[in-house]
Amino acid sequence: MRAISLWDAEYGCAPFLLATADILSDKVIRLRPNLNLAGPPGPYKGRGRHPVHGDKFKFKDPNTWREPDHRFEMEDPDLGKIKVKIWKDLHFRKAAKCPMIVARVERLESKGTRRLPKVIWLAWIGAEPPEPLTWWQRYMRRYTVDHWYRFAKQRLYWTMPMFSTPEQGERWSDLMPLITWQLWLARPLGIDKPRPWQKKQTELTPGRVCQGISDIFAEIGTPTRMPKPRGNAPGWQKGMQRARRSRFDVVKRHASPATNPVSAA
Repeated sequence: MRAISLWDAEYGCAPFLLATADILSDKVIRLRPNLNLAGPPGPYKGRGRHPVHGDKFKFKDPNTWREPDHRFEMEDPDLGKIKVKIWKDLHFRKAAKCPMIVARVERLESKGTRRLPKVIWLAWIGAEPPEPLTWWQRYMRRYTVDHWYRFAKQRLYWTMPMFSTPEQGERWSDLMPLITWQLWLARPLGIDKPRPWQKKQTELTPGRVCQGISDIFAEIGTPTRMPKPRGNAPGWQKGMQRARRSRFDVVKRHASPATNPVSAA
């Protein structure tokens, strides 16, 4: 089974599709609601080059929409009652060789706010989706991934250390999932210790478990012993050379030189 990657609306553009066309991965991308796409090209008329683009497909103009390939209503556990329309063989005009399957997901019970939009446009790029009618539901998993990145950066201090080598940074990054799983498995043992401005929780989040993890460590203990005093440290041996840290020049962006205005003749 091929890997599936999830992308926000910033990546729903022709340059990104062209740059990632050779990667063996299916993509589910959220599209901006003001895009103009093109349909499949029509038959060859016998003169000139073969057509590349078909009829225009404007998201904000329903008159340009052709009859959808699939149309249905369903009850989604996350979005509520929704209406879905799916079109095949749409593409950006600058990426005609990257066809997409586009789904318009309309939330019938939403108020249409910026946080909870009423209409969401999603696209599938790659091989034939494993679920022809419900592939768009995979995009909802992106929010969980984004929240984990935020938690790792803010609470687990993923980006705080300034390492000297890439290998050290990779080892530190490998610890982030392991620490997250430890916090998740420690939920039944966790004790809620909220801050004065926080409310109590019955089902602890990884952040709350992290606040009370010291009590768990005190109960578990450690298999090591306290270090014994050994006197003064011997220090650096005489004659042993020190390896200085490698330093690199700072790359600065220079301002482009201003062009002189052309004087009138």
